[in-house]
Amino acid sequence: MRSRVFSRRCYAQLNARMRYAISPMRRLRLVFLQLVWIGATLSGCAALPDVRDLRTSLYPGDIPTIEGSQGRLSEKRAGSLFSQRLENIKPDLQTLAALEEAATRSPLIKGNKVTLLFDGPRTMAAMMAAIAGAKSHINLETYIFDQDDLGMQFADLLIARQRAGVQVNIIYDSVGTLGTPPEFFEKLRAAGIGLTEFNPVNPLKRFGSWRVNNRDHRKILVIDGRIGFSGGINIADDYSRSSLFRSRKKSHSDPGWRDTHVQIEGPAVAALQYLFLDAWHSQNMRKLPDRDFFPQLTEVGDKIVRVVASKPDSDFEIYKAYVLAIQEARKTIHLTAAYFVPDAQIMESLIQAARRGVSVKLVVPGVSDVGLVMYAGRSTYDELLEAGVKIYQFQTSVLHAKTAVIDGVWSTVGSANIDVRSFLHNHEINIVVLGAEFGNRMEAAFQEDIKNSIEITLDAWRTRPFLERIKEWAARSMEYWL
Repeated sequence: MRSRVFSRRCYAQLNARMRYAISPMRRLRLVFLQLVWIGATLSGCAALPDVRDLRTSLYPGDIPTIEGSQGRLSEKRAGSLFSQRLENIKPDLQTLAALEEAATRSPLIKGNKVTLLFDGPRTMAAMMAAIAGAKSHINLETYIFDQDDLGMQFADLLIARQRAGVQVNIIYDSVGTLGTPPEFFEKLRAAGIGLTEFNPVNPLKRFGSWRVNNRDHRKILVIDGRIGFSGGINIADDYSRSSLFRSRKKSHSDPGWRDTHVQIEGPAVAALQYLFLDAWHSQNMRKLPDRDFFPQLTEVGDKIVRVVASKPDSDFEIYKAYVLAIQEARKTIHLTAAYFVPDAQIMESLIQAARRGVSVKLVVPGVSDVGLVMYAGRSTYDELLEAGVKIYQFQTSVLHAKTAVIDGVWSTVGSANIDVRSFLHNHEINIVVLGAEFGNRMEAAFQEDIKNSIEITLDAWRTRPFLERIKEWAARSMEYWL
């Protein structure tokens, strides 16, 4: 059954609207990416690790490591925290947390306030309010920073804070900002803002160490070392409008993209700060101006967080965290995947979960800004549907969120897509939050997205046109580089 019935006329109008919503700069980026990634195959292929039975290859401790504002908790205190707050939620959550620590080498961090932010307007308002209140420094790491209305508004605010004595530092991805005029960044630099271009497209800027296929897809904003933001939202006009998420104005003629971000306050902000500084120093040997990047942070909430980051040539931390959570799931797996092109092992994990009785549901795009990726993902639907996985195509706007909630208590919001590019080639970051309260909010958002989606049934999917199947096959053959 369909969660919501949309007429073919409405669906056609949505497709047309989304095609015209893609800016010329974005089209330029996409064409360039396709050419670069195909050409990069000449340099050889890395591979994802064997994770088919990840549990047996890990050596977790009995109690997962938990850190707070005063440092690492003793095993006794950590065990007590789990028994008091999380034991009644899911008996093996402690086991999953210990396995995840062994896989990612990232500790849990307690005492945080985590605010779930939906879509561009709410996220931008929260980020701009935090920027306006900055007193020491602002560190921004982003994949896309466009010179459009929203980008200019964001840039003007950063320039104003820099001129007020707040040190602003920005890492921007060279491919993600391919369509952004150099003059835009020169204006920021002239105001005194520190800038680092991540893995420049121009090989002369990284002579001898040109890695154009490895992109910085992270979205991190840290204010004064005390407030942090992360998720899927870039700095671009796509996010200047609401996607109609929980909106009564369902007739909006030009909806924004559907995406998710989080605001973090508390000890976990230090982990975001460290990742930014590590990325800066890996790309730019120029020392940053002295600031108190790691102030003493107090516990301001009750959320237990794990900051999971991955990059090429590391230990596939985000990939392993996803696979573990899927393999350990007992009741529900709810994924919202903007660019869903799962590798064989994630496919196997999802199928096995469905076959052992776990309710596996995916919300995927009905329309996309990257058609090649969408078709590659659709090539997996037949096998997933046959195994009992339920798939819903989101209808009311372009879907860009990368989130999951598993068993109602393991949640993640991040930059990583469920595809080889994110897990193998890119620098990515995901925030994992343990607990039922945050999980309930994630579940509510997931159900809201399903209301704005059409369910795909196996019988209907198998009647799709032959030409669509050809497109899926062709796109799937490029999975490694998408």
